[in-house]
Amino acid sequence: MSTIPFTYSTHALPLFYSRCTTNTFARIKPSIRRRFCVYCQIDSKTKEVQIRRCSPLLESSLLSGNGVVASDDWKAIPDIWRSSAEKYGDKVALIDPYHDPPSTMTYKQLEEAILDFAEGLRVLGVKPEEKIALFADNSCRWLVADQGMMASGAINVVRGTRSSIEELFQIYQHSESVALAVDTPEMFNRIAKSFYAKASMRYIILLWGDKSSLVCEGNKEVPVFTFTEVIDLGRESRMALIDSRDGDNQFKYEAIKSDDIATLVYTSGTTGNPKGVMLTHRNLLHQVKNLWDIVPAEVGDRFLSMLPPWHAYERACEYFIFSYGVEQVYTTVKNLKDDLKQYQPHYLISVPLVYETLYSGIQKQISTSSLIRKLVALTFIRISLAYMECKRIYEGKCLTKNEKQPSYLYSTLEWLWARIVAAIIFPIHMLAKKVVYSKIHSAIGISKAGVSGGGSLPIHVDKFFEAIGVKVQNGYGLTETSPVIAARRPECNVIGSAGHPIRHTKFKVVDYETGEVLPPGSKGILKVTGPALMKGYYKNPSATNQALDGDGWLNTGDIGWIVPHHSTGRSRHSGGVIVLEGRAKDTIVLSTGENVEPGELEEAAMKSTLIQQIVVIGQDKRRLGALIVPNKEEVLKVARELSVIDSNSSDISQEKVTSLLYKELNTWTSDFSFQIGPILVVDDPFTIDNGLMTPTMKIRRDRVVAQYRDQIENLYK
Repeated sequence: MSTIPFTYSTHALPLFYSRCTTNTFARIKPSIRRRFCVYCQIDSKTKEVQIRRCSPLLESSLLSGNGVVASDDWKAIPDIWRSSAEKYGDKVALIDPYHDPPSTMTYKQLEEAILDFAEGLRVLGVKPEEKIALFADNSCRWLVADQGMMASGAINVVRGTRSSIEELFQIYQHSESVALAVDTPEMFNRIAKSFYAKASMRYIILLWGDKSSLVCEGNKEVPVFTFTEVIDLGRESRMALIDSRDGDNQFKYEAIKSDDIATLVYTSGTTGNPKGVMLTHRNLLHQVKNLWDIVPAEVGDRFLSMLPPWHAYERACEYFIFSYGVEQVYTTVKNLKDDLKQYQPHYLISVPLVYETLYSGIQKQISTSSLIRKLVALTFIRISLAYMECKRIYEGKCLTKNEKQPSYLYSTLEWLWARIVAAIIFPIHMLAKKVVYSKIHSAIGISKAGVSGGGSLPIHVDKFFEAIGVKVQNGYGLTETSPVIAARRPECNVIGSAGHPIRHTKFKVVDYETGEVLPPGSKGILKVTGPALMKGYYKNPSATNQALDGDGWLNTGDIGWIVPHHSTGRSRHSGGVIVLEGRAKDTIVLSTGENVEPGELEEAAMKSTLIQQIVVIGQDKRRLGALIVPNKEEVLKVARELSVIDSNSSDISQEKVTSLLYKELNTWTSDFSFQIGPILVVDDPFTIDNGLMTPTMKIRRDRVVAQYRDQIENLYK
């Protein structure tokens, strides 16, 4: 793709009503002013000084006359753009190939766009700490709008376009937003009727597309601005401010403080209504300053971006990587496979589902190869898995719950055994890298690391990528923690764990019922404290008090344990890493009184190529059951191979599908104490669009169970 300059064109601005001073309007260039009709209400006797806020380093010149001491330290998130523009000015910051128009921006262009957008919002009348809803998907304009809002002193309220109308309206109203920025005309047309009828909107900003595509119904007095119009308005105002800076006392500028709220992120939890998490600039800056330990990015490294940018994980990572001069390429689920091959990214930051999809694609390619190639590839992978298992033992990167340290003699013998076995199979592993794995690497890139977060990474996927030489680092966090609080380091990538806590962050494990602090190796509820913890839930003190105790510890709601510290043995370098074992809320209590963690069973079952999705059920029942969405292509393939159906048949009965799925469950979950009994085969996948998955691609258990309640009851009759 050729480099396309990021330019803005001036278009006619819609009618806009605002209160302003004569000087404000006079500053706007006549070519813009003639197309921007403003009705001013002026007190001829008094001149009101308007209070504005700005990011102290990004717009330090605006604070020079207000007694604020200049500093090179970052106090607010938008400050990073001044530092990055100075260090990496003409280097490409981002490539956005799939929007119209496609865009490529340098660091200097990105800083200018953010400054223009921020000033454009000020001209439109945004006040410090007012909320602006930003309902849009991943793109370069989302980033500019997000940072422009923060730089203006406003608080943005973020969500994606695939959320339901009811959810978007609830978020807009609860957050007390005063204006709305949306992705495209199509997105706004979907929500227009509800928002025009019930919401109070000062103005609407359209990030992409043309205003002519908007629906005409509703309140026509609500002005609509395109992204380029806001940019143009801001640029003209900035130029006018520079020209008239001397002797101008119309505006008083205050510095955004680190403890000011930067954004409201409404949780997309698998249960209950969303809660507005208040994240401060200090929270997010803690991520920017400390994620390098996990991702040692270098100038020019290329990242692929595909997650929703309002998701705290993607968002914090973007802020971080742009402070190190990297190049970010925006992609989509549809284009991911091609873009991995074309752009050969150094890093991919994504969720477990993406790595599971890559794993399934590789496995499918192997299974459809000729018999000889299939046998060779599978043999190589088994040997590489064994090699990496030995390597973990002699490097001391295995997990253990045992607090008692192994004897020096036992540790030495185990180390020697692992070294010998690894040395024997090492040549075969290297041959596999050259013959098989190199082809996989050329197809997916990810030459430095894939970083997984936002959910649990299945252990078989984790081990597979380790075996073929693709480093995947798993992390852990919550929206309430900005989000990253633990992650595996490149030099200590302990498989099966979420890694060590990041700097200035502490964990403890407490008993489910008593709250007593448990020793390392004991399983309980994880609690965390540190500078990344949220300010609280917006307008919800009871929920805040329930999540945060008086000593500043957050109840994560997750079940896990901390690996004990050993000085010898296979776990000597794993001490202190966090291991997750599911959500406390997901725990199923059988009628026998036994507690079951469904996540472990589901992860094991998902190793089957026949199972696309699974939800284990059984609350208050005598035994477990499951709702399964089958992988229809694989089911038909296996049914033909086993002669369950004719080789040329494309139909299979529900009973035969159920029988095949039972066999698969027995194969993959036979080692568990609890076995899955009755199963319900579900034809339609659980998706974001049908409301059965969160926007971050986690299955909403409560909604799945509610939707299939009658069928579930029939399973147990």
